[in-house]
Order: sequence, then C-alpha cells, then structure tokens
Amino acid sequence: MNNIRNFSIIAHIDHGKSTLADRMLELTGTIEKRDMRDQVLDSMDLERERGITIKMQPVRMYWGEYILNLIDTPGHIDFSYEVSRALGAVEGSLLLVDATQGVQAQTLTTLGMAKSSGLKIIPVISKIDSPLARVEDIKEEIVELLDVDPEEILLVSGRTGEGVKELLDEVVKQIPPPLEANNQNPFRSLIFDFKYSSHKGVIVFLRVFSGEVKKGDKLKFKVANKEFTALEVGVFTPKETSADSLRSGEIGYIVTGIKEPGIASVGDTVASSADIGEALPGYDVARPVVWASVYPENQDHFITLKQALFRLKLSDSAFSFEEESSGVLGRGFRCGFLGMLHLEIITERLRREFNLPLVITLPSITYRIKYKNGKEEIIYTPSFFPEDHLVAEVYEPWVNATIIIPPEYMSPVIQLLYEFEAELGETESFGGHLSRTSLKFQMPLREMMRGFFDRLKSATSGFGSISYSLAGERQADVTRLDILVADEVVLAFAKVISKRQAETEAEESVEKLFKILPRQMFTTKIQARALGRIISSRTLSGMKKDVTQHMYGGDITRKMKLREKQKKGKKKMKERGKVNIPQEVFLKMIKRD
Repeated sequence: MNNIRNFSIIAHIDHGKSTLADRMLELTGTIEKRDMRDQVLDSMDLERERGITIKMQPVRMYWGEYILNLIDTPGHIDFSYEVSRALGAVEGSLLLVDATQGVQAQTLTTLGMAKSSGLKIIPVISKIDSPLARVEDIKEEIVELLDVDPEEILLVSGRTGEGVKELLDEVVKQIPPPLEANNQNPFRSLIFDFKYSSHKGVIVFLRVFSGEVKKGDKLKFKVANKEFTALEVGVFTPKETSADSLRSGEIGYIVTGIKEPGIASVGDTVASSADIGEALPGYDVARPVVWASVYPENQDHFITLKQALFRLKLSDSAFSFEEESSGVLGRGFRCGFLGMLHLEIITERLRREFNLPLVITLPSITYRIKYKNGKEEIIYTPSFFPEDHLVAEVYEPWVNATIIIPPEYMSPVIQLLYEFEAELGETESFGGHLSRTSLKFQMPLREMMRGFFDRLKSATSGFGSISYSLAGERQADVTRLDILVADEVVLAFAKVISKRQAETEAEESVEKLFKILPRQMFTTKIQARALGRIISSRTLSGMKKDVTQHMYGGDITRKMKLREKQKKGKKKMKERGKVNIPQEVFLKMIKRD
C-alpha cells in the first residue's frame, strides 16, 4: 500500500482541470499518444462541448513504481455531494487555480470540504502559458488562502505540459499513502460514483477501505440492504479493465448485475455480505430541490420517454420522476433535480441519447403549506398552490451563498442582492494588491432561480463567481398568480411569486400572453389575478370583418341592420365564448426562456 497515492483535483469550471488530466495520462503512458484526444476523462460528448465535467471519471496511472489513482470531480455547485464523496475516497487533492482568473467561490467551498476531510492540499496554478496570466498576483491569493510559502505553489500548463512532470513527482512526495489495513479483514468500500450498462447492469466505482474482493464474492449494499454477487472486479485505465482482485487502499469498480433503479447510490457502503458492521460515515440522500415537468412533444413517444427516464435513473440516484398528466400537454412526468445545471444535463441527454423532442415547463421549488385548519402539505406545482384565505403559513427553501467580485462591482451587486430579497452577511477582502471582495448572504431559492446567475454575470461583467448550499427553510411571503383569459383561469399559466413583486410579475405575464395569443372573433380580456384581486389587464380586440362588403351602394339602413346583427352575434359569442388557446401559445408561456 505504500506505493499507492489516491488524489483528486479541485478546480472551478474551466480552470484547466481536464486538460491537465490529459497531460498526466500522456506523461505516465496511460494512454498512447495516437489515442489521445482532448478531455479524455470527460466521457460524454455534452461535457466536451460545454467544457464542464458532469461525471467523475477515475483513472489509474503508473509513475515509476507508484500507482496514482486520480478521481476527477465536477466543478459545479449542483454536484457538491458527489464531490464530497469523491474527497472521502482519497488522501490528497490538487487545488488548481486559473492564472487568468484566480480563486473562485465554488473552489473555496470544495477546498473547505477537502480541509474538513483532513486531505493533504497541493496548490497548483494552471494556464501559466496564457498571455493573460497573472501568476504573481494569484500566488498572493493562494498564500493568503492556504497560509503556505510562495515556493510551495506549483506552476503548470496543461496545454504545453510545462510543470506536469514536477507535479507528478510532488503527488508521490506529498500525498500520504492509504492507511495500513489488514487484507484479512472483511471487505468494506465506499461508492463514489456508479453507472449503468444494459449488458452488465449497475457498475459501482469504489474505494476499498479494508479487505479484498474477487469475482464471485457475495456482497451487500449497506444502506439499500441489497445483496448481490460480484460478476467482475477491475480498475480504470481509464477504460474499465478487469483484475483478479481489489485490495485495501485501491480504487476500482465492481459489476453488480443489478438492473433496477434506486439500489446503488453515491456514499453507500459495499461490504462482504457476512459483514455486520455499520455503513461507512458520511452517507446522505441527495434530495431534489428543483422541479420541472417533462412532456414528449408527440404523445406517441410517452412510453419511450418513460423508458429513457428509467435508464437515466439507473445511473443517477439524485434524479427522480413520477407520472402526471395535463389537459393541454397530455401525459408526462414531474421530475426532480439537484439544481438548474442538473436539469439542463438530464433534458439534454434525453434529447441526444434517446432522440426525444421534449416540452420542459418552467422550473419550480417545493413549498410547505400550513393551513388554517391545521393540515400541512408539500406543494410541487404552482397550480396546486392554495388560495391566500386558506393559508396560515408558507415555508420555502433558502440558500447560504458566497460571491467573489472585484471591489469596483460592489455597488451594483449589493443593489442586485436587494432586488432579489437577499440578506447580506459578512464582507471581506483578500488577494493583496489585486484586491477582491467576498460577500456572504442568504437568499430564497425561489429568487435565485429567477435569473439571478445571469444578472450577476451582467452586473460584474462576467468577473463574479458564486457558490451556494441549502440552508433550511423560512417563512415565505408568497402568493399564487393566476392568468385569466376571457374570465377563465388557465391553470397551466399559474406561478408562485413574491407578494412584493406581484404587480411586476402580473404585468410581464399579461404582456407576454397579449403578444402571442391569436385574436378571436370577439374581444378577449387577458388578466392577472393575485392577492384576491385583478392587478393587470389587457384587452385583445376581436377580428374585424366587414359584413357589408358584398353590398354595392344600396340602402344605408340595410347596412346598419347588418352591422347591428354582427354586433349582437359577437356579444353572444363573447358571453358563451371559450377562447381556443393553441398549443404553441401554451408552450411559449410555460417553457423556460
């Protein structure tokens, strides 16, 4: 075990992590030069296109007589639980900071996790070959952040390979080997990721903490309490390569043969079926925080969509779905996600991997309702949100967040935070003469989903970065906004909004519908109702038809009679009239922009 080094890379999105991993694979001879391509460890096309890591792809490399196991980790907020479990599988981490951008908010969050796990941190500055690199300035930031000497900070370029050999040497020197454990002890391991294969079933990626596992061994998921037989064990080269066994301290995979969702989950313990000990510490259930409905554009594809969601669930325990139906859109699914990026990834995978054209509704969050009659209920869908007079209290999720910005953007950012109902906490500066400011605050998750990220980018000219985590729930001052067309409520257009933003939201919704709703034969009222009253209204004039067009000259009273008859007819149509709202109007109103 003394020759094993298990480590991960901590980095913000687009700080050169995948490119650095490519150079490591090349230098260690793990992948032949002719087989190299950019971002080898990013296994999905979607990752390579977007330049973000979605799934952690582990790899075993050989450097001299040492085995280096690298776990690449996602750099996005939505996947912080997976990152925490990956950090639980290693003894050290490379803290990778972009020489052109400096330390970002999410990097600080992940660094905090690594420190609390007791990992050895090696600071590394990447992209030193960039003409925009500010190496000395970024060194100052890291010195302040980690309390290290500037000489301890390694400099690399993933693009040119400069400094990567020295970095591999330092991994061997500085990161401790796994703690000694007796291979005669019962087998125990931590799942840090898993995937699904239609032939092999669920394949779990794990770190062995004690004992040894071989093909044919009887094993058990501790949390799920499900037994299975190891059909294959192996290591990552980076492709899965079978091995005789996996021993204490090693990182590898086990083929389970399980083909049902909800059994494997990140953070669970896989142990010998005879093991009677507790699961390894740190397991948590990843709970969805964002909800959206997913419908097939063509109802003939409903079964295909159901099978596709089932397949995705097999490789993503944080994703959840249940059937629902809509009078307008037909049958579909209410889906739960870890955050907005998770939602984007799942829906994009459905389109690409299963070739499904989809309708995705506006995302929403969960509300806990306390009724005046003492009942309690969790609401996922705005159209089910009760009327104000029935409600005693409403509770909604909040987040703890940190923003890092250059100080010159302080004023517009504070103004933005006020607009989005945030409560400002501590503010501190760091980074020596290249000063930057860190702002801590709390905010309703509902507000964060209302386009906050885009507005922050705009307010800071792209220089602001944010990290957040859920912070329990608080009482909410919210109400349901209903849209009425010809005096009838259209449930599909309902929204839950802040009472203080009721007028703005109402006007925007009415204006949007006014622009896209086709004119009817009669005058049509479009209204927004909230707080027990109509707070915005527009009238869409009816289509004009000249009923006297066929008459040339003739008696004027005849024309007047025809026009009067038309007027009465339109009045009757209006009284009885049901407005026909085309499906494309529904889609434009409920789809995310």
